[in-house]
Amino acid sequence: MPVLGNDRLSDSLETGGVIDFERIGLILFDLDGTLVDSVPDLAWCGNEMLRRLDMPPRDQAEARNWVGNGVERFVKRFLTGDMNAEPDQELFRKGLELFERLYADNVSGRSELYPGVVEALQHLSQLDLHLACVTNKPEPFTSDLIAAMGLDKFFELVVAGDTTARKKPDPMPLHYAADHFALDYASCMMVGDSSNDVAAARAAGFAIVCVPYGYNHGISISESSPDLIVDNLKQLADMFS
Repeated sequence: MPVLGNDRLSDSLETGGVIDFERIGLILFDLDGTLVDSVPDLAWCGNEMLRRLDMPPRDQAEARNWVGNGVERFVKRFLTGDMNAEPDQELFRKGLELFERLYADNVSGRSELYPGVVEALQHLSQLDLHLACVTNKPEPFTSDLIAAMGLDKFFELVVAGDTTARKKPDPMPLHYAADHFALDYASCMMVGDSSNDVAAARAAGFAIVCVPYGYNHGISISESSPDLIVDNLKQLADMFS
């Protein structure tokens, strides 16, 4: 799996191929783990939830492996300390209610943009491209975080986790965005950090580019075989003239 250097085109991959950058008309960006390191806020809210439930705290490093499948699954993981376990239903109800109230007031105070994000979006927004954000994070958390990070001016469309009936890795949110701009799916690119992003892009017929620094449950994103891995989004933006 190549990591982007200075060449304009990536090497061909067994599961993908060279991306035709000149054909791309829409770039969809994942949010958490791709544009924003939001774990500090998520973990703080999770631990405050646990404190109010008289439960011991979790380590922030654990929380980094629990992001990516929506708020409900994140809360379940925080409550159980396990990726797939189901908590007691009443405990989950109380925990989710607490977490959502806490996160509504703490969506961005500890979060940070990853290096190269602003520079990349500034460059890409000046080109003949549509830019949109597609995330599994529900509204209004999504719009609040994007606005707090100063990214709202770059996106023509935001598809949150509850905008469509199904979330990534289902292709529905990606197709929703492409259809909004009346673009052929082969002219669209997904940029993300997780296997969910890769699976959604493959199912949608999109090109898929990933960053290696995000949240992929502790597994290297190279194992999901995206078309291209870039060190940061500025490197990706430099691929577009």
